Amino acid sequence: MVSALFNEKAEAVSNLPTRPSDDELLQLYGLFKQATVGDNETTKPGVFDFKGKYKWEAWNKLKGTSQEEAEAKYIALVDELSAKYSA
Repeated sequence: MVSALFNEKAEAVSNLPTRPSDDELLQLYGLFKQATVGDNETTKPGVFDFKGKYKWEAWNKLKGTSQEEAEAKYIALVDELSAKYSA
């Protein structure tokens, strides 16, 4: 179960004044899924589903990371992006 701080940071991401880069969004997605679901046990999307494949890979590369560690990294990344895009 994720913390209230995690939920607060997840909300803050959608309210950033500037959209993060695609790479940053993929990092956020992977950490979010790892923190909330755990290891990726889903089937890899098909070759022509580029967006799905990138999201799947961003999550899958975190396999073995504890949900607590993923949550902490997610919170740190949101803080970094908030400082970067709110300045």
